[in-house]
Amino acid sequence: MSEGTMQRRAQRDQREQRTKRLGRVLVCAAAVPVMLVAAGCSSDSGSDDGKDKAAGASASASASPSPTVQAAAFKTLPEPCEVLSKKTLEELAPKAKSGKEGNSDDVSARANCSWSSLDNNGVKGSQFRWLNVSLLRFESDVTRGAGDKLAEEYYGKQVRDAKSAEGAKGVTSEPVTGTGDEATAIAYELKKKEGTFKQQTVVARVENVVVTLDYNGAGLAGDKTPSAEDLMKDAKAAAKEAVASVTEANGPSGSKAPSKSSSSPSKPASGDSSKAPSKAASKTPSKAPAKASSKTSGKS
Repeated sequence: MSEGTMQRRAQRDQREQRTKRLGRVLVCAAAVPVMLVAAGCSSDSGSDDGKDKAAGASASASASPSPTVQAAAFKTLPEPCEVLSKKTLEELAPKAKSGKEGNSDDVSARANCSWSSLDNNGVKGSQFRWLNVSLLRFESDVTRGAGDKLAEEYYGKQVRDAKSAEGAKGVTSEPVTGTGDEATAIAYELKKKEGTFKQQTVVARVENVVVTLDYNGAGLAGDKTPSAEDLMKDAKAAAKEAVASVTEANGPSGSKAPSKSSSSPSKPASGDSSKAPSKAASKTPSKAPAKASSKTSGKS
């Protein structure tokens, strides 16, 4: 074999070796991205799990407890025309045959009853008495507050309204003890063409219920004007009795079932209490004597 032939064979062998090495390099190079991609997928999967766990933990931490408010003590109201005993009615409105219950879309939340009495003494004139008891119950509401706090606010409004009654003369007021959680008595005169009416109003709050008792009297057609002191004494006693009726209607723990007349369930407080004050306040004591006197003038 000549030297030239051997040299060409050696060169050919070297080319073949380089080709094989290059092939192995290309195969390895091709394998590396596949491994990196696999490793990357595994890493991404772990990252998603971490995000899911973190999101779950964040949602759990942000889920705060629902707001709560103390439940109202009283769940119902007594029959409005039965809050006063027969003996009390005979003393305050002796000629009233029966009470007149006012309209209400929910008697477990708001109710009232009135009695009108005219004792006609012929040529000597007549004695007129008008008595009204209004009851308003507030339910607890998470957005507005506890029932007793809402009742306390309305109690204050009722007292202010009574003190500023239209046409009132010589207004006086005083706290009343032993009647619910708080009570105020307001007295004033209303002069009408039929005579001078002596108005007595007692506003009381017991837990989440406000009781407003209006009592006025007048001597008509020449009869003497009744004593404001005597009327107020009777009004205070009647208001205390009405407050006791509210407590009794709800039992010792304030959970007695509603009476048959209050079978309709209480509306949610958000609608119930917010509407109730406007309805109850619309019937102000200052208007009652005017209505009553117009009736009596026709009868006397």
